[in-house]
Amino acid sequence: MEVGDRGAVGVGRAAVAKRQYRMGARAEAAAATGERILETAEAAFDELPFDELTLAVVAERAGVSVQTIIRRFGGKDGLFLATLQHAGAKMAAGRTVEPSGDPKEIVGVLIDHYEEYGDRLLRTLAQEDRVPTLRVLTDLGRGFHLAWCEQAFAPALKGLRGAKRERRAAQLAAVTDIYVWKVLRRDRQLGIAQTKLAILELLEPLLEPSP
Repeated sequence: MEVGDRGAVGVGRAAVAKRQYRMGARAEAAAATGERILETAEAAFDELPFDELTLAVVAERAGVSVQTIIRRFGGKDGLFLATLQHAGAKMAAGRTVEPSGDPKEIVGVLIDHYEEYGDRLLRTLAQEDRVPTLRVLTDLGRGFHLAWCEQAFAPALKGLRGAKRERRAAQLAAVTDIYVWKVLRRDRQLGIAQTKLAILELLEPLLEPSP
């Protein structure tokens, strides 16, 4: 290979590397923009009813155009479905427990989760009947909560079969439901420690080993 050829190869490689760098930078910028839009929409959801959450509101707060949101998420329903899935993934990560863990620890994790996200969950549930997008997410949430209870309280379900197991899992899900937290914390205004104790007391009969 002649010197000139080697020089041309070097220039070509440099050009390819430059293009790859630019493409990588654009991809990172696009990902950052998408994350900013989702975080902005999540914050706005905590402040406004779904009917008042327009793409224009989110676009202005996120510092992007409405068309940018439409191109990325396909409209309002697509944006808020992605937003709630994004938020749901973060929320689910905070509820990790060991199946054989101490009930006090399990209830502590649950109530701490409700303290952080409970009001948002209640706002979502209050709108689910008139907003199909939200109904999709709340149904997923119910399924997640039941599965979480079956994992967290696995020792209490051990040995149970059929209708008895199904009933016990439903009881565990009911006692630890967001609406029980609402009654204790919001309606009756119990403190956090008293709320955790109240839930534990309700759970105690359900955690006894099956005969």
